Amino acid sequence: MFVRKFTLRDFRSWDAIALEPEPGVTLFVGPNGHGKTNLLEALGYLSALSSHRVSTDAPLIRSGAAQAQIGAVVVNDGRELAIDLEINDGRANRARMNGSPVRRPREILGVLRSVLFAPEDLSMVRGDPGDRRRYLDELLCSRLPRMAAVKADYEKVLRQRSALLKTAGGALRRGTRSTDGASALATLDVWDGHLAAHGAELLAGRLRLVAELDPHVASSYRGIAPESRPASIRYRSSLGASMPPELVEPDHHWIRDDVELLEASFLNELAVARQREIDRGVCLVGPHRDDLELHLGDQPAKGFASHGESWSFALSLRLAAFALLRADGADPVLMLDDVFAELDRTRRTALAAVAADAEQVLITAAVAEDVPAELEARRFGIEAAVTAAGRISRLV
Repeated sequence: MFVRKFTLRDFRSWDAIALEPEPGVTLFVGPNGHGKTNLLEALGYLSALSSHRVSTDAPLIRSGAAQAQIGAVVVNDGRELAIDLEINDGRANRARMNGSPVRRPREILGVLRSVLFAPEDLSMVRGDPGDRRRYLDELLCSRLPRMAAVKADYEKVLRQRSALLKTAGGALRRGTRSTDGASALATLDVWDGHLAAHGAELLAGRLRLVAELDPHVASSYRGIAPESRPASIRYRSSLGASMPPELVEPDHHWIRDDVELLEASFLNELAVARQREIDRGVCLVGPHRDDLELHLGDQPAKGFASHGESWSFALSLRLAAFALLRADGADPVLMLDDVFAELDRTRRTALAAVAADAEQVLITAAVAEDVPAELEARRFGIEAAVTAAGRISRLV
């Protein structure tokens, strides 16, 4: 898979750009703060419908513009697909495929598969569980685009149920049985069923994914840091004792009945947690409370890994994602955002070996010499200038 054509309009510091990258390695070189990362961020957004740098869309739209536009022509096994995305602040984004509007932007998921390794990835090792959940869900939706709808449905139900818990809890704390409070309590069972149904499917997808990822993570880490402790990953579910133990075995063969078993376990744990949830006014059970545990030997990576080990683990997670997507039948586009400067010689060599074998690689660097010489790259210079319309990036 590779991007044959790439266009931007009013995305961050770029007012307009049209590129025709080729298979192989493309290098974008320029000083920090001049717009290199914005290019990879845009392609990453087109691939995952989210940014690796910000959680909202407003910063993506160039100052003074009404919307941002990203477009790409993607070639996969000789077949071309054109996808376009319009990013709006305060209203729904819109997407097109081969020029025709689609009902929801998530319908373009899976057209462009990419793996982006960036300095922000260190948060997957050192940061909050949300960073690791996001890593899993982006990869899950890239491999199985239908899971984006499952996740969206789960989050919609979660918001509704959380609002009900706050209403019920507030009424009980006031010592009253208001109409709103009684109604919330009466309808919680209904929302429990919806939450369990969507949550079980999302949880099953994550469990299967982690089982497939684990050997790739171990292999990638061993290649990057052969003298370090072995790396492994494990999924920790908020279902606790209600989680059927056989479903977390790495060689478990999944069937539809397993999802139904997870749903029943989910409902059981919700019943156990009901009073605590009402007291706190938050939903304490479900995939939104889960974590991906990272281990080096018998210790958690978070808090015990050195700086170099943390970088190695973050890189291993991305290389494992690349290997898994490649095993599905097509190389994802590999994007490396100013990371070679952060890595020592061993890690640079390991990353360069993967990049040299990938179908298309897009790299940013402040200094071209940061990129290993064995990666023969087509090079573009980037600079930014202050204009009446603000700071604008340009190819040079």
